[in-house]
Amino acid sequence: MEPYDEIKELKKHLHYLKGQIEGVEKMIEGEKNLNDVYVQFKAIEGTLNKAFYVLLEDILRKNLALKIVKVIDACPGDCEDAEKIEFAKKEFPNMEIKKVAAIITEMEVIKRKLDKLNEGK
Repeated sequence: MEPYDEIKELKKHLHYLKGQIEGVEKMIEGEKNLNDVYVQFKAIEGTLNKAFYVLLEDILRKNLALKIVKVIDACPGDCEDAEKIEFAKKEFPNMEIKKVAAIITEMEVIKRKLDKLNEGK
């Protein structure tokens, strides 16, 4: 699946979530049975988990992989951040999603720094 397709799929899930939430609001306003409201909340939870853990995680991991490749291309192997880059390259398949997002930001900072250094050469 291409990144654009994944983002399109994520938007579809978010749109579906919006509809589910609006449905729960109507159920509450209509004083529906609380067990039915609970069932709908569980459905929302399942959709949210799928959107976050499957789609968003996949998008973030691919984004990090692309950033690592760009940073490796910009770093000849002996740059100031070579150890950080190697760590990210080695560890990213096993990182928790929270760490993936943090490393993406770190790779962006390193890439900007390397771009400035490479401009001067």
